[in-house]
Amino acid sequence: MQIHVSDSNGTPFYQQVVSQIKLLAASGRLEPGEQLPPVRKLAEQLLINPNTVARAYRELEAEGVVTARRGAGVFIADGGSPLSRREKNKRLNDRIDGLLAEATQLGFDLDALLRLVEQRGRTFTSQQGE
Repeated sequence: MQIHVSDSNGTPFYQQVVSQIKLLAASGRLEPGEQLPPVRKLAEQLLINPNTVARAYRELEAEGVVTARRGAGVFIADGGSPLSRREKNKRLNDRIDGLLAEATQLGFDLDALLRLVEQRGRTFTSQQGE
């Protein structure tokens, strides 16, 4: 599991851990039932306080992303948490909003933008099939 934290972006470490684990779970890179590293081990890997990792795990559990099993560890929640779908939609909507804002600034209307997205989609799909 690849998680990185940075003190240069102004986001608290626990929130960085939460958002990255949500992304990994939503994208399927962390499978339901997969065990997360123990608090101390992840804290050592990230060079942060174990309390920070524990806080991130508590928040993830409260949101239904993970389940904690006393004495066994913390695991990605089974059954495809609805949070994963919400997280995916939120991330895409954020990117779409940015694209729409930039397209407007560049003088593209919605129809032109949609044509460009469709064209790029066809190119992307054909490249994936190679």
